[in-house]
Order: sequence, then structure tokens, then C-alpha cells
Amino acid sequence: MRTLFAALFTGTIFGAGLTLSDMVNPARVIAFLDLFGNWDPSLAIVMGGALIPSAIGYLLVRRMERPLFHNAFHIPENRTIDRQLMIGGAMFGAGWGLAGYCPGPALAGLAFGTWQTALFVAAMVAGMWLHGFLTDRKPHLLQALSS
Repeated sequence: MRTLFAALFTGTIFGAGLTLSDMVNPARVIAFLDLFGNWDPSLAIVMGGALIPSAIGYLLVRRMERPLFHNAFHIPENRTIDRQLMIGGAMFGAGWGLAGYCPGPALAGLAFGTWQTALFVAAMVAGMWLHGFLTDRKPHLLQALSS
């Protein structure tokens, strides 16, 4: 139960920060990506500001034996850069550039009740489900798509 509350608290702070900095506004993200037009550097400033608490967090974690609200740290061990990772990253970037949303800001943006955000989140969930389906039941299809 403590893990659930920790996740809820952390997610709420993250969503509030995204909302306060207006990063839930896809026009702001698209303006950041428009390097040769009306470029808006605010996303870079927000990301730069996020490095400070993140760096402090990493310094604290390195000194801890285990997380406060869980039994162990779950650090990814796979450091392989493969074709599937590259294609997935390119798809993520293309979607981010076209829609101006990535998962965190889209979920936070649901609070505003716009149909565009709801449509994006629905498509995102469908894509996650499709990936899970292909990974679990049809791994040969996923491998064929990434080769």
C-alpha cells in the first residue's frame, strides 16, 4: 500500500509540474521543435530545471541500500541498442513532433477534458496493447516488423 501511495504522490507532483510549466500544451512542445520558425525555448528550460532534483535524487539513491517504499531497486540491465529500440524511438519522436504530446503530459492533460488529448491517450493505450499482444502472442510478427 505504501508503494501505491508513493507512486500516486510522485505522479501527482510530476503532473502538477507539467501543468504548471504548461508542458501539457502541445502547441508549446511543437514550438520548441520548430527550430527555424517561431522557436520557443521554454521546454529546454523546464528540462534543464528538472535536472537539479533528478541529480539530487541520483546522489541520494547511490547511498541507499533499498528504496524507501519497496524491497529493491529495479534498474534496467539491458543496455543493448538494437533495431527495435531505434524504430520505437523514431516512432515516439515522430508522434511527439506531430501531436506535441508524450505519455506524461498527455495523461496530465486529460484533466482539461479536451477530445484531442483523450484521442491521443486512447491511441497511445491501443499502441501499448498492440505491442503487448505482439510481444506475448506473436513475437515473430514483431521481429518481422523491426527487421
